[in-house]
Amino acid sequence: MASSLSKELHFLLIPLMSQSHIIPLTDFAKLLAFHGVNVSIITTPLNAQKYKSIVTHAMKSNLKIQLIPLHFPSQEVGLPQGCENMDTLNSLELFKDFFLASEMMQEPLEKLIQELEPKPSCIISTSPLTWTQQVATKFKIPRYIFQTVSCFTLYCFHILNQTKLQDTLVLDSDSFLIPNVPHKIEFTKAQLPFDSSKQSSQGHMKSILDKIRKTQDLARGTLINTCGELENWYVDSYKKAVKKVFCVGPVSLCNKEMDEMVDRGNKASIDEHSNCLNWLDSMKPKSVIYACFGTLSNISFLQMKEIGLGLESSNVPFIWIIRGLNLTLEVEKWLRDENFEEKVKGRGMIIRGWAPQILILSHSAVGGFLTHCGWNSTLEGISCGVPMITFPMFAEQFYNEKFIVNVLKIGVRVGVEVSTISWNEEKNGVLVNKDQIKKAIDELMDKDLEGEDRRERAKELAHISKKAIEEEGSSYLNIKLLIEDVMHALNDKDGEANNVATINKSKHSNTDAMTLKVKDPPLIRITMTEDE
Repeated sequence: MASSLSKELHFLLIPLMSQSHIIPLTDFAKLLAFHGVNVSIITTPLNAQKYKSIVTHAMKSNLKIQLIPLHFPSQEVGLPQGCENMDTLNSLELFKDFFLASEMMQEPLEKLIQELEPKPSCIISTSPLTWTQQVATKFKIPRYIFQTVSCFTLYCFHILNQTKLQDTLVLDSDSFLIPNVPHKIEFTKAQLPFDSSKQSSQGHMKSILDKIRKTQDLARGTLINTCGELENWYVDSYKKAVKKVFCVGPVSLCNKEMDEMVDRGNKASIDEHSNCLNWLDSMKPKSVIYACFGTLSNISFLQMKEIGLGLESSNVPFIWIIRGLNLTLEVEKWLRDENFEEKVKGRGMIIRGWAPQILILSHSAVGGFLTHCGWNSTLEGISCGVPMITFPMFAEQFYNEKFIVNVLKIGVRVGVEVSTISWNEEKNGVLVNKDQIKKAIDELMDKDLEGEDRRERAKELAHISKKAIEEEGSSYLNIKLLIEDVMHALNDKDGEANNVATINKSKHSNTDAMTLKVKDPPLIRITMTEDE
């Protein structure tokens, strides 16, 4: 139950304008609001329209959440009109301009904060928005970093930043082991996410990582979308490396009702109830492969063909999501010329565009997840108890593959060996062929002892994840600790202000400043009525 003080708190949440950041931070907003605090999410006009249904669901539950849209200066930096989300970018080269536009939101955000009532008690922003630290410092409120990657990844990054092992690699095939960790974690140079020597865009991404590291110590704490029970050794180790770590996930588990799962993110591209769910209802338990590769993956036409042919030749029922940049005229023509959907009719389903991923993964018919290993998708697979086929492409996705396969032991590698550093780099080739995809599906769905062990571990991890987010679970308690930490930060600030006032007063009295007794810091006072 929320205390009277927590009801007075106002949390300001600021995500990078990307699905992979907006969705988990919005989920976290709901978890915060369950504790009685007031939450405002900074967004842009188009994103506000996209996510307004989340606020509608929250209001039904009497949660105090609001979206506040700010102008996103896309055209001012040369981006197309209406480009307010990274999912709409058609080239990795545009990332630099997108981040510049994000930085230009600082001034309007500062003007908004001056007008907001009640005043924000803290800022929680996703890690790439390092400029929000300047805003927090200006208004003398604490800032917390919300990480959209795992503790495993963060700790591996930390080790590499200290040891510089990657700098010793010459050839793409050169490999190294992450030292002093309890699992065998091996990478090649070709699997590492950002190599500034190859492309200017990658150099820019590396500079963003450098900024994130530099502002880490300025933040009051770090929130991570995970739970301690999933990766306890890495959580404990990362806590020794940075101050105040709060594991608050998996945040997607805040969505319990069907309409919450359906409306999370873009509007689904099909009638979820009459098509997809009815089709799944007709399938045997744990028999279906769900294939989805996220919102930012730009897969070559040749690779798309291999994925389709691999799914077809597996003879396993499947749902294949083809989104945005991958749904090209070339792909549509191939599907039509091959008569693909007719060939797999009754056994396979293609969904063009967005799909309600959690709703599908949580269905009893789904027995495997062919995934690009984005952390949100990885956590959703874990939370739903679904074993995974790992198909990483870029960023930290190879780290997530190692976590799924080597640490949790609930996954099978499809065999990707090279990071797609540029969206266009693989246009004339493939990462894996249809035979590799079929082999991975066969292995994952096999009923042998190894397959059964994998399914049992996945089931147990789902139970652990759900327990963490429930009342008195580890993540639930960490959110309470976070709220208390914000209270302490505000209390300390008020105390400092009070101390300064006392000392200033002493300058105009006959009291010896050296013998002044500092007043006790006052309780938090934030103006807000109960019904606001």
